[in-house]
Amino acid sequence: MTGGGDCPGLNAAIRAVVRRALTEPNVEVVGVKDGWKGLVNAETVPLDRGAVSGLLIRGGTILGSTPSALFKHDVEIEKLIGGYRRLGLDALIVIGGNSTLGVTARMAAGGCNVVGIPKTIDNDLSGTERTIGFNTALMVAVEAIDRVHTTAESHHRVMIVEVMGRDTGWIAVMSGIAGGADLILIPERPFDIGGVCETIRKRHQIRNFTIVVVAEGAHEDGMDVKVNADEKDAFGYCTIGGVANWLKREIHARLGFDTRAIILGHTQRGGTPTVEDRILATRFGVKAVELALEGTYGVMVALRDDSIVTVPLKEASKVKKVDDYWYSTAKMFFG
Repeated sequence: MTGGGDCPGLNAAIRAVVRRALTEPNVEVVGVKDGWKGLVNAETVPLDRGAVSGLLIRGGTILGSTPSALFKHDVEIEKLIGGYRRLGLDALIVIGGNSTLGVTARMAAGGCNVVGIPKTIDNDLSGTERTIGFNTALMVAVEAIDRVHTTAESHHRVMIVEVMGRDTGWIAVMSGIAGGADLILIPERPFDIGGVCETIRKRHQIRNFTIVVVAEGAHEDGMDVKVNADEKDAFGYCTIGGVANWLKREIHARLGFDTRAIILGHTQRGGTPTVEDRILATRFGVKAVELALEGTYGVMVALRDDSIVTVPLKEASKVKKVDDYWYSTAKMFFG
């Protein structure tokens, strides 16, 4: 089952689960349709080798998904457990991020045999060094930063690239380092707009262009995160984003520099998974099946020191913030 937002590598993980499981005798694999919604309704599709043929390079998820927050309350958890039991499952492998694996942990506490596989382009799951989808999103962001360098330098502009990252700045920090950004703004480090403008002003005394990479959840110290008031998400809440456009207006008003904003948005979620994501998804899928076959449940597979290990689901669903090491490294190249 896949839950939460889509990302490149989900299909590769589904393929790995099916291919590994079907090497065992008397094993049947089914896919839950449309995430948690499908589990509540006990809706599945059979998965054999033919069903997963060609999935390694396909983005998204052939199974569909449902926002996990819709099923966070006790009454919904009982519905999920009920669907699990109606299907007569021996085990359920759930591929998801923080919210999805948090719900999965509660199913484990309710007696379900579950194994988690970590995926999120934000790379913000505790217990694992990398998550499925992160590397692909990172490559999309780096390519965009590389491309705006030439127009920034040619026209003496400040170019602001907004990347995903509601609560954490992993994409911003790592794409900013790899793309040679002159300033990186993340949710973990609230910024001062005056300080931002001063860094840019000093930068333009040496080089007459600046590249700023900002996570969508970054915000000024003491201020709220920017939201799109006219755009609602699956839960009816205003979607996050637009900090790049706010920065553009502020920088131009304070410094007078030609400033442009680029919001990458969902382009980071789509497309063909990178080699790293294909391999990581394959390794995770194989290990998840082996855990289920040996009866090890209530855990998530994880990457640590290039080895696939297990961590308790409760630990896995916690948010992993950008630490001082990574931001200090990035900060060395500001200005």
